[in-house]
Amino acid sequence: MNRYMEERYSLNYLKQLEAESIYIIRETAAEFKNPVLLYSVGKDSSVNLRLCQKAFYPGKIPFPLLHIDTGYKFKEMYEFRDYYMKKAGVNLIVYKNEEPEAQKFGPEQAHTDQYIYYKKTKALLDALKKYGFDAAIGGARREEEKSRAKERIFSVRTELGAWDPKNQKPELWHLYNGKLQEKETMRIFPLSNWTESDIWAYIKEENIEVVPLYFAQKRQLIKRNNVLVRLDEFNHPKEGEEIIEAVCRYRTLGCSPSTGAVLSSAQNIDEILEEVLNAKKSERETRAIDGTSETAMEQKKKEGYF
Repeated sequence: MNRYMEERYSLNYLKQLEAESIYIIRETAAEFKNPVLLYSVGKDSSVNLRLCQKAFYPGKIPFPLLHIDTGYKFKEMYEFRDYYMKKAGVNLIVYKNEEPEAQKFGPEQAHTDQYIYYKKTKALLDALKKYGFDAAIGGARREEEKSRAKERIFSVRTELGAWDPKNQKPELWHLYNGKLQEKETMRIFPLSNWTESDIWAYIKEENIEVVPLYFAQKRQLIKRNNVLVRLDEFNHPKEGEEIIEAVCRYRTLGCSPSTGAVLSSAQNIDEILEEVLNAKKSERETRAIDGTSETAMEQKKKEGYF
């Protein structure tokens, strides 16, 4: 780790971020009747889980985890989820939209707005309603994407799960307002003030296990929907598509057919940190679902997306 990184990621700096996030998590547990921790199996979820464990140590996390499963995640994500949930000893709810409208979408549509709505957004809203969750803790960070930057830490959602960026509560001096109108819910973002490099520095400091896809190795790829997707059970080459064999890794994880790899030789966390600090674009550039328009993420959030 170079000198700049050593200074930036001193123990005190990470401890300040950790303390703020733990405070937010404890406030959530105190303010809401039935909160839940959203678990996507990615690096931010792994950090959120560790923070929740620390927030209530030596007791157990007093609320369950919720994984919204589209059925098209990377196989490594499913393997890691099942292994790590057992190791962590937490209560995990896996929810999938089994309605006919959702089941008609396959991997070929994974990058479309309709797929996202039925497989992810509606699935989340239905799960929150089914289990009566009034607050959902997520791993979004403000520096990920411009619409994320508009988020409050305690972000109000309407009865229909919609987000209105113009109708949010002020958050002055780290005071969070957890009051809800009837049938409203709240999304909570303890990692709001973290960056991608902060996440990796904390993973290194805490020795947190993550899905191996984050580390570089040789993979077979094809370019589709402007991202490099890996050949697997969901992605098969079509006529005219060139198979590229390259050393690469993933900066973000989602559905295999819509999540692209980045060409990279970073095989450990120090190398990933160096790479992230020099990156010119957000990790979201490898998500085909964000490429439908300049305001794609904001529109999805207004519909109830994570």
